[in-house]
Amino acid sequence: MKFGIVVFPGTWSDTDCYFAVHDILNQDAEYVWHKDTNLDKFDCIILPGGFSYGDYLRPGAMAKLSPIMKSIKEFASKGKLIIGICNGFQILCESGLLPGTLIKNTTLQFRCQWTNLVVTNNDTPFTNTCDKGSILNIPISHGEGNYFIDNAGLQQLYENDQVVLQYSDMNGVITDQYNPNGSVNNIAGIISKKRNVIGMMPHPERSCEAILGSTDGNKIFESIINSIDGKLIKEQQ
Repeated sequence: MKFGIVVFPGTWSDTDCYFAVHDILNQDAEYVWHKDTNLDKFDCIILPGGFSYGDYLRPGAMAKLSPIMKSIKEFASKGKLIIGICNGFQILCESGLLPGTLIKNTTLQFRCQWTNLVVTNNDTPFTNTCDKGSILNIPISHGEGNYFIDNAGLQQLYENDQVVLQYSDMNGVITDQYNPNGSVNNIAGIISKKRNVIGMMPHPERSCEAILGSTDGNKIFESIINSIDGKLIKEQQ
């Protein structure tokens, strides 16, 4: 399979994503400049973290107007996989590919720390190698990672089983104490109704080697690989 890693002006986690999927997991990967529009050769698109366009106006507000975003929406409409990490999550929300928005952390501080994430939905292309209720140790690095959605939207997320990851303690207990940014219901990651687009604030590419402190982030990318490889095998049969 092949990953496409989108680069906007101000993106800075693109090389980490490339290292995780190419060097660690031995997958084909290629950088995609935000002015490019042909995504036909890719199986999964990664929107990495960073500060696209310097986060002017709002994080992701300007990136959503980049030429590549029309192609990304078409990519999603075909059922292909997209993962938005940190700023990538913000871009997906701004572009309407995911519901809700990301606002300033309640502490008004930039938070860079390790977090525990409980997998609340493992029936997705992004978490299928995880057990439901299992804990992933993955770091965050953001100033505007506070996920917000109105009550009606929140109800829909739960009705459609779209909440995938939530901040918790090491045992999976979800409390305000372990919410690093004020996100509603400790939400750290959500998925689209069609199950092919995910946004998450934590950085799985920064927990891909033991020397970094955790390899749990690999499970997110391994799930994607598992989903794509399984689909390709079915198509060939």
